Amino acid sequence: MRIALGIEYDGTSYNGWQRQKSGLGVQQRLEEALSLVANEPIDVICAGRTDTGVHASGQVVHFDTTAERSDRGWLLGANSNLPDDISVTWVHRVDDEFHARFSATGRSYRYQILNRLQRSALHRQRAWWVHQPLNEALMNEAAQRLVGEHDFSAFRAAGCQAGSAVREITRIDVTRSGDWVTLRVSANAFLMHMVRNITGTLAAIGLGEEPAEWVTTVLESANRTIGGVTAPPQGLTLVSVDYPPEFGIPSASA
Repeated sequence: MRIALGIEYDGTSYNGWQRQKSGLGVQQRLEEALSLVANEPIDVICAGRTDTGVHASGQVVHFDTTAERSDRGWLLGANSNLPDDISVTWVHRVDDEFHARFSATGRSYRYQILNRLQRSALHRQRAWWVHQPLNEALMNEAAQRLVGEHDFSAFRAAGCQAGSAVREITRIDVTRSGDWVTLRVSANAFLMHMVRNITGTLAAIGLGEEPAEWVTTVLESANRTIGGVTAPPQGLTLVSVDYPPEFGIPSASA
């Protein structure tokens, strides 16, 4: 049978999602835990691979197994064998045609910036600390220029292996609540470091270093060296993955 899981994790201690030849990936810890529950080797496939230090509250994976366990058994069994920074949040049996990655129609990320003079001892692994004042309204204005289908080559990492840089951003906004500036972005798919590179470019605009229209210049250049810095990984969280309703996958709020 094929089973889908919702997964959340703090990526601070991991070299990204993917199982590593050297270093530790979230995938390895999850497969080890599920294999103990199933009493057979389990391989999982995720909706989107996250980088070193990046977090997830709405990751989705699937795996195939011959083991007969209840949904409660999978959830409690996996969590009892997982470290405290990884947790299975739900279990759902799916048809064989479901695929965590290829069945997904959209993904959403959140990027958190702590915008105040003093650094935080508590949030150092969950946000990018920017001590200079940011103009979040100007950042949001600039961000709207990225909505739609574009070639996002200017926002992809040099090591990105995607065959095409064309992606469609369906929603992006930058808001403030007190000292917190939050970027939320949804797209059909993302390129390596795409959200972090967008965030770094928007931050340069928010700091007054560039005008809002600069983001269009960066986008049209298709040149990564033209844009802003790559924002650090700890502020980024994969918050939800969208699927066609017939699969019955629980929705997560972005």
